[in-house]
Amino acid sequence: MAEDKFVEVDRESFPYISMKNVDIPLKTHEKGLLRCNKYPVIATYGPYGKDVPYEVFFKKSWDQVNPDMKSTYVSWETPDPGLWTRQGYIAVRTDERGSGQSPGELDTMSRGASEVSFDVVEWCSEQEWSSGKVGSLGISYFAGTGTQWRVTARQPKGLAAIIPWEAMSDYYRDRYGKPGRASRQWGDDTLEGDLDEQTLFSNRRDQTKDTAAHRFMDEDYYNTRNFDLSSIEVPLLSVANWGGILLHLRGNVIGWMRASSSYKFLRFIVGRHDLPFYYPHSAQLQLSFLDAFLKDNDYDGWKSGQQPRVHLCLRKGDCGVDDPERELKFPSRAEVDWPIPDTQYTKFFLTTKQTLFREPDPSINTCTYEALTGTPITFLYKTSSSLEITGHILARLTVSYSRESPNSSPPTDIDLFVTLRKLNAHGKEVFYTGTMGDPFPIVKGWLRVSLRKVNTEHPFHRHYLPYRDYTSADVQPVQENERYQVDVEVWPTNTVLDPNETLVLEIACHDTQGVGKFSHKHLDDQDPAVFRGLNHIQVGQESGYLLLPLIPSRAALN
Repeated sequence: MAEDKFVEVDRESFPYISMKNVDIPLKTHEKGLLRCNKYPVIATYGPYGKDVPYEVFFKKSWDQVNPDMKSTYVSWETPDPGLWTRQGYIAVRTDERGSGQSPGELDTMSRGASEVSFDVVEWCSEQEWSSGKVGSLGISYFAGTGTQWRVTARQPKGLAAIIPWEAMSDYYRDRYGKPGRASRQWGDDTLEGDLDEQTLFSNRRDQTKDTAAHRFMDEDYYNTRNFDLSSIEVPLLSVANWGGILLHLRGNVIGWMRASSSYKFLRFIVGRHDLPFYYPHSAQLQLSFLDAFLKDNDYDGWKSGQQPRVHLCLRKGDCGVDDPERELKFPSRAEVDWPIPDTQYTKFFLTTKQTLFREPDPSINTCTYEALTGTPITFLYKTSSSLEITGHILARLTVSYSRESPNSSPPTDIDLFVTLRKLNAHGKEVFYTGTMGDPFPIVKGWLRVSLRKVNTEHPFHRHYLPYRDYTSADVQPVQENERYQVDVEVWPTNTVLDPNETLVLEIACHDTQGVGKFSHKHLDDQDPAVFRGLNHIQVGQESGYLLLPLIPSRAALN
């Protein structure tokens, strides 16, 4: 067993004992060790630097965090050890292998990363100061495919409950085509000293480069990151943000749907990616859930059925952008399941007048736009009465392409970028808070037409949620002037339209407003030679429709 030669113990500065740089021997991945900070068990594991204060990592965000969550050892996207130790928990925060103070190769969200995180959980459960029960709680990376979802699927000893808060659960389907995180300064020098650039390069994998180099699920890069969500059996509280339409929203919903947990709960929130986790009512929710399953103190009825399986935040009205006080006034409602059992999946057909209508347009026409730079095509539906849309959306489109001019080279593929927007009764767009606090539309969806093949025989396939295998064998040709009927998966969402408000369906071949930092502009992935030209959408009759999950009228909780 490795010796704790760098450990630092502080018994005086805080109302808890701080032990810094404790060594955790590894068992399942490879020989070596990790170093974690141990406070007077909520376990987190990630690459952002256990010794990097939240205030240093992202000061603008830190300045807006709930003051009650601002103890000395708070780090980005992790629970506040000051709060949790006051509530009778131990907080263990670990540097991912190859980052911060933990030596080894950094390969984020990989099988190796999850194996090491598995060791961390079991180590926590075996310590003399541990009750043997471990909970996992964190945002984004500290909840995602390399940590909570995947590690839980491996069923480590001692893991008793998890709260993945805004976290993708499918490394390929939740993120393919999206750029990875930019490089950051990870904090203090490592205890063994700085590494030269060549050594650093040989000891880390770059997600941005790896994503561009690997495109299919049957490649080792993606296949080794795949896992079975149905192996998750511990109590689960999955927290999804309606505004996370480019990164985590889908993962929280699909992860919850496929987990086998007897006790599983799905909560939908709004707001930025960073702040809601630290709101007072969020901390109380986390504490209540973990108390129930780690301390067997179920004062809020998680085991007895008092807590609803699904709790919705309903985006009704206009609460502005990045305005937490107003957003907390959105109404809410409990549901028994997801998707909502009495959902009315309704087709809204694309008409030749560029409207959406519940009956097919008897005429037929074609809408054309320039693929890479042209103005998107829009289709509008103006409501005469209140309309709630909550659930999974599908856009069925009939598409084709042609070259820009007779002498130009033809493109060979089509990218479809689908966006839903909402206009108020005066025709002004209603924006919602996006991940970074920027204005976002209702929701988005994407499809590369050469990857249109749907596996209708897969047990996860639904008429509102197409299942694709995304293997290299699934690639299908896209020929000039040939029409293809395709189903575009649009991410799950919620919005409520009041009378005289308008739903807008927007179709393009490129990013449109509402992507923030998560754009799709990698030249290796969207080569202009492949996608340039003219795209055509056939409209009228039954050539295209938007399948919307309409919810019958019912009362909100507030």
